[in-house]
Amino acid sequence: MLVVKNVKKSYRDQGRRRYREVVKGVSFTCTKGESLGIIGESGSGKSTLGRMVLGIEKPDSGRVEIDEQCVCKRDVRKGRLSAVFQNYKSSLHPYFNVEQLLKEPLQQLKLTKQERHQEMVRLLEAVGLDESFLKRYPQMMSGGEAQRVAIARAISTKPDYLVLDEAISALDMSIQTQILDLLVRLRDEYKLSYIFITHDIQAATYLCDRLFIFKDGEIQETLDKHQIHDAKHEYTRALLEKQLIY
Repeated sequence: MLVVKNVKKSYRDQGRRRYREVVKGVSFTCTKGESLGIIGESGSGKSTLGRMVLGIEKPDSGRVEIDEQCVCKRDVRKGRLSAVFQNYKSSLHPYFNVEQLLKEPLQQLKLTKQERHQEMVRLLEAVGLDESFLKRYPQMMSGGEAQRVAIARAISTKPDYLVLDEAISALDMSIQTQILDLLVRLRDEYKLSYIFITHDIQAATYLCDRLFIFKDGEIQETLDKHQIHDAKHEYTRALLEKQLIY
Protein backbone atom coordinates (compact mmCIF):
# COMPACT_ATOMS: atom_id res chain seq x y z
CA MET A 1 0.00 0.00 0.00
CA LEU A 2 1.13 3.54 -0.77
CA VAL A 3 0.59 5.89 2.17
CA VAL A 4 0.97 9.66 2.14
CA LYS A 5 1.30 10.96 5.70
CA ASN A 6 0.70 14.64 6.39
CA VAL A 7 3.17 15.89 3.74
CA LYS A 8 4.02 19.59 3.56
CA LYS A 9 6.12 21.56 1.10
CA SER A 10 7.08 25.23 0.93
CA TYR A 11 9.08 27.24 -1.58
CA ARG A 12 10.79 30.56 -1.19
CA ASP A 13 9.02 33.32 -3.10
CA GLN A 14 11.24 34.65 -5.84
CA GLY A 15 13.17 37.70 -4.66
CA ARG A 16 11.69 37.50 -1.18
CA ARG A 17 12.76 36.10 2.16
CA ARG A 18 9.45 34.54 3.07
CA TYR A 19 8.32 31.02 2.12
CA ARG A 20 5.00 30.06 0.54
CA GLU A 21 3.40 26.79 1.61
CA VAL A 22 2.41 24.89 -1.55
CA VAL A 23 1.26 21.58 -0.02
CA LYS A 24 -0.34 21.84 3.40
CA GLY A 25 -0.46 18.59 5.33
CA VAL A 26 -1.93 16.15 2.80
CA SER A 27 -2.70 12.54 3.73
CA PHE A 28 -4.22 9.66 1.76
CA THR A 29 -3.73 5.99 0.94
CA CYS A 30 -3.70 4.13 -2.38
CA THR A 31 -4.30 0.39 -2.27
CA LYS A 32 -3.15 -2.14 -4.85
CA GLY A 33 -5.15 -1.81 -8.08
CA GLU A 34 -6.86 1.43 -7.05
CA SER A 35 -7.03 4.55 -9.23
CA LEU A 36 -7.04 7.92 -7.48
CA GLY A 37 -7.77 11.25 -9.14
CA ILE A 38 -6.17 14.43 -7.78
CA ILE A 39 -8.13 17.24 -9.40
CA GLY A 40 -7.19 20.88 -9.23
CA GLU A 41 -6.51 23.97 -11.28
CA SER A 42 -3.09 25.26 -12.25
CA GLY A 43 -1.12 26.44 -9.22
CA SER A 44 -3.07 24.31 -6.74
CA GLY A 45 0.04 22.36 -5.71
CA LYS A 46 -1.09 19.03 -7.18
CA SER A 47 2.05 18.50 -9.30
CA THR A 48 4.27 19.24 -6.28
CA LEU A 49 2.33 16.57 -4.42
CA GLY A 50 2.93 14.18 -7.32
CA ARG A 51 6.69 14.80 -7.25
CA MET A 52 6.76 14.03 -3.53
CA VAL A 53 4.87 10.79 -4.12
CA LEU A 54 7.50 9.86 -6.72
CA GLY A 55 10.36 10.73 -4.41
CA ILE A 56 11.61 13.41 -6.83
CA GLU A 57 11.11 16.02 -4.12
CA LYS A 58 11.42 15.56 -0.38
CA PRO A 59 8.63 16.85 1.87
CA ASP A 60 9.53 19.50 4.43
CA SER A 61 7.66 17.27 6.86
CA GLY A 62 5.60 14.12 6.64
CA ARG A 63 6.37 10.93 4.70
CA VAL A 64 5.39 8.96 1.62
CA GLU A 65 5.66 5.21 2.14
CA ILE A 66 5.24 2.00 0.19
CA ASP A 67 4.63 -0.97 2.48
CA GLU A 68 5.84 1.12 5.44
CA GLN A 69 9.13 2.07 3.78
CA CYS A 70 9.93 5.66 2.79
CA VAL A 71 10.07 6.40 -0.96
CA CYS A 72 12.91 8.81 -0.22
CA LYS A 73 15.08 5.68 -0.42
CA ARG A 74 15.92 4.84 -4.01
CA ASP A 75 15.77 1.08 -3.40
CA VAL A 76 12.20 1.41 -2.10
CA ARG A 77 10.83 3.24 -5.14
CA LYS A 78 13.00 1.60 -7.81
CA GLY A 79 10.82 -0.52 -10.07
CA ARG A 80 7.71 0.13 -7.98
CA LEU A 81 6.95 3.75 -8.85
CA SER A 82 6.88 5.23 -12.33
CA ALA A 83 5.44 8.31 -14.03
CA VAL A 84 4.04 9.78 -17.23
CA PHE A 85 4.20 13.56 -17.50
CA GLN A 86 2.35 16.17 -19.54
CA ASN A 87 5.28 17.17 -21.74
CA TYR A 88 6.13 13.95 -23.57
CA LYS A 89 8.69 15.88 -25.66
CA SER A 90 10.84 16.63 -22.61
CA SER A 91 10.41 13.14 -21.11
CA LEU A 92 11.69 11.44 -24.29
CA HIS A 93 15.32 12.21 -25.17
CA PRO A 94 15.24 13.72 -28.70
CA TYR A 95 18.49 11.98 -29.73
CA PHE A 96 17.34 8.51 -28.60
CA ASN A 97 15.18 6.32 -30.79
CA VAL A 98 12.42 4.24 -29.20
CA GLU A 99 14.66 1.20 -28.89
CA GLN A 100 17.17 3.22 -26.86
CA LEU A 101 14.40 4.81 -24.78
CA LEU A 102 13.02 1.40 -23.81
CA LYS A 103 16.41 -0.25 -23.37
CA GLU A 104 17.40 1.99 -20.46
CA PRO A 105 14.67 0.95 -17.97
CA LEU A 106 14.70 -2.67 -19.17
CA GLN A 107 18.32 -3.00 -18.08
CA GLN A 108 16.97 -3.38 -14.54
CA LEU A 109 15.37 -6.69 -15.52
CA LYS A 110 18.64 -8.42 -16.54
CA LEU A 111 17.32 -9.83 -19.80
CA THR A 112 19.31 -11.33 -22.65
CA LYS A 113 19.53 -9.27 -25.84
CA GLN A 114 16.88 -11.41 -27.53
CA GLU A 115 14.58 -11.31 -24.49
CA ARG A 116 14.96 -7.54 -24.28
CA HIS A 117 14.02 -7.13 -27.95
CA GLN A 118 10.97 -9.35 -27.48
CA GLU A 119 9.95 -7.35 -24.43
CA MET A 120 10.29 -4.06 -26.34
CA VAL A 121 8.02 -5.38 -29.10
CA ARG A 122 5.53 -6.63 -26.52
CA LEU A 123 5.49 -3.25 -24.76
CA LEU A 124 4.89 -1.42 -28.04
CA GLU A 125 2.07 -3.76 -28.91
CA ALA A 126 0.59 -3.24 -25.44
CA VAL A 127 0.29 0.50 -26.14
CA GLY A 128 -1.01 0.05 -29.69
CA LEU A 129 2.22 0.48 -31.67
CA ASP A 130 4.19 -1.97 -33.80
CA GLU A 131 7.82 -3.05 -34.04
CA SER A 132 8.63 -0.46 -36.72
CA PHE A 133 8.51 2.25 -34.03
CA LEU A 134 11.72 0.93 -32.45
CA LYS A 135 13.80 2.88 -34.97
CA ARG A 136 11.80 6.10 -34.77
CA TYR A 137 12.84 9.21 -32.89
CA PRO A 138 10.41 11.39 -30.88
CA GLN A 139 10.31 14.10 -33.58
CA MET A 140 9.15 11.46 -36.09
CA MET A 141 6.00 10.69 -34.10
CA SER A 142 2.69 12.40 -33.45
CA GLY A 143 1.85 13.59 -29.94
CA GLY A 144 -0.36 10.58 -29.32
CA GLU A 145 2.30 8.15 -30.53
CA ALA A 146 4.99 9.81 -28.42
CA GLN A 147 2.80 9.63 -25.32
CA ARG A 148 2.15 5.93 -26.00
CA VAL A 149 5.93 5.40 -26.05
CA ALA A 150 6.21 7.32 -22.77
CA ILE A 151 3.56 5.02 -21.27
CA ALA A 152 5.37 1.92 -22.60
CA ARG A 153 8.57 3.18 -20.98
CA ALA A 154 6.77 3.85 -17.70
CA ILE A 155 5.28 0.34 -17.46
CA SER A 156 8.42 -1.46 -18.69
CA THR A 157 9.64 -2.23 -15.16
CA LYS A 158 6.17 -3.47 -14.14
CA PRO A 159 5.65 -0.86 -11.42
CA ASP A 160 2.96 -1.13 -8.75
CA TYR A 161 2.11 2.58 -8.88
CA LEU A 162 1.97 4.90 -11.87
CA VAL A 163 1.71 8.66 -11.39
CA LEU A 164 0.10 10.38 -14.38
CA ASP A 165 0.66 14.14 -14.15
CA GLU A 166 -1.59 15.89 -16.71
CA ALA A 167 -0.63 13.01 -19.00
CA ILE A 168 -3.36 13.68 -21.57
CA SER A 169 -3.84 17.45 -21.36
CA ALA A 170 -1.42 18.31 -24.20
CA LEU A 171 -3.20 15.98 -26.64
CA ASP A 172 -6.11 16.57 -29.00
CA MET A 173 -9.51 15.61 -27.59
CA SER A 174 -9.91 12.51 -29.79
CA ILE A 175 -6.43 11.31 -28.83
CA GLN A 176 -7.17 11.95 -25.14
CA THR A 177 -10.05 9.47 -25.34
CA GLN A 178 -7.82 6.86 -26.98
CA ILE A 179 -5.15 7.26 -24.29
CA LEU A 180 -7.74 7.02 -21.50
CA ASP A 181 -9.07 3.78 -23.01
CA LEU A 182 -5.49 2.51 -23.23
CA LEU A 183 -4.86 3.37 -19.58
CA VAL A 184 -8.01 1.52 -18.50
CA ARG A 185 -6.88 -1.58 -20.39
CA LEU A 186 -3.31 -1.43 -19.09
CA ARG A 187 -4.50 -0.98 -15.51
CA ASP A 188 -6.40 -4.26 -15.72
CA GLU A 189 -3.70 -6.09 -17.67
CA TYR A 190 -0.76 -5.01 -15.51
CA LYS A 191 -2.65 -4.73 -12.19
CA LEU A 192 -1.52 -1.10 -11.88
CA SER A 193 -2.48 1.51 -9.32
CA TYR A 194 -2.89 5.02 -10.75
CA ILE A 195 -2.49 8.43 -9.20
CA PHE A 196 -4.03 10.57 -11.93
CA ILE A 197 -3.22 14.28 -11.51
CA THR A 198 -5.41 16.47 -13.67
CA HIS A 199 -7.58 19.57 -14.00
CA ASP A 200 -10.15 17.55 -15.99
CA ILE A 201 -12.94 16.13 -13.83
CA GLN A 202 -14.49 14.22 -16.73
CA ALA A 203 -11.24 12.38 -17.47
CA ALA A 204 -10.77 11.63 -13.77
CA THR A 205 -14.26 10.17 -13.37
CA TYR A 206 -13.65 7.97 -16.42
CA LEU A 207 -10.38 6.53 -15.09
CA CYS A 208 -10.49 6.78 -11.30
CA ASP A 209 -12.31 5.17 -8.38
CA ARG A 210 -11.85 7.99 -5.85
CA LEU A 211 -11.47 11.70 -6.49
CA PHE A 212 -9.61 14.25 -4.36
CA ILE A 213 -10.58 17.84 -5.08
CA PHE A 214 -7.39 19.84 -4.54
CA LYS A 215 -7.12 23.58 -3.94
CA ASP A 216 -4.46 25.79 -2.36
CA GLY A 217 -2.36 22.81 -1.33
CA GLU A 218 -5.15 20.95 0.45
CA ILE A 219 -7.73 18.26 -0.27
CA GLN A 220 -11.04 20.10 -0.14
CA GLU A 221 -13.30 17.11 -0.68
CA THR A 222 -13.03 13.36 -1.28
CA LEU A 223 -15.62 11.67 -3.48
CA ASP A 224 -16.35 8.31 -5.00
CA LYS A 225 -16.63 8.79 -8.76
CA HIS A 226 -20.31 7.81 -8.61
CA GLN A 227 -20.93 10.57 -6.04
CA ILE A 228 -19.49 13.41 -8.11
CA HIS A 229 -22.86 15.09 -8.61
CA ASP A 230 -23.48 14.96 -4.85
CA ALA A 231 -20.49 17.22 -4.18
CA LYS A 232 -21.00 19.47 -1.18
CA HIS A 233 -17.97 21.76 -1.32
CA GLU A 234 -18.50 25.06 -3.09
CA TYR A 235 -15.20 24.79 -4.98
CA THR A 236 -16.08 21.32 -6.31
CA ARG A 237 -19.46 22.55 -7.50
CA ALA A 238 -17.79 25.51 -9.21
CA LEU A 239 -15.40 23.15 -11.05
CA LEU A 240 -18.32 20.99 -12.14
CA GLU A 241 -20.19 24.00 -13.51
CA LYS A 242 -17.06 25.28 -15.25
CA GLN A 243 -16.54 21.97 -17.01
CA LEU A 244 -20.21 21.67 -17.93
CA ILE A 245 -20.90 18.32 -16.34
CA TYR A 246 -23.00 19.42 -13.39
